[in-house]
Amino acid sequence: MSRPRDRLGRPLPGDAPEADRAPEVPSIEGLTDSQVWELALTCLEQGLPFHAHEVCEERWRTCPPEDRPTWRALAQWGAAEVHAARGNDEGARRLAERALAGLPADPTPMTASSVQQVRERCRSLISAARRTDEGAGRPR
Repeated sequence: MSRPRDRLGRPLPGDAPEADRAPEVPSIEGLTDSQVWELALTCLEQGLPFHAHEVCEERWRTCPPEDRPTWRALAQWGAAEVHAARGNDEGARRLAERALAGLPADPTPMTASSVQQVRERCRSLISAARRTDEGAGRPR
């Protein structure tokens, strides 16, 4: 069993109350690429962006070499979602930019509408960080 974490992936002390603990990151063993993608989306829908990131990262580490660019970009997108949920707009922006740049034109585990949704979300994270910077008077 791994160290307990909160819903955003931050480590908790071993004696943290159950109510503060997030569920374990689901295993992807035996799942197809499409099933892993659906699992990542389910994690996001449940407010578990860290879990979505971890699911994509695990697939990135174990997939065939030709699929790595897609899964790496999806893991970066998941990490951008984690940073955004934690209030780190700059971290979210940087990772969203990497994900957007690395996402292939036609990634195999995803439908065309899913690809578009990921791209739109990355652009939204980038725009939000820029608005935050402008509002704080920080140059870009």
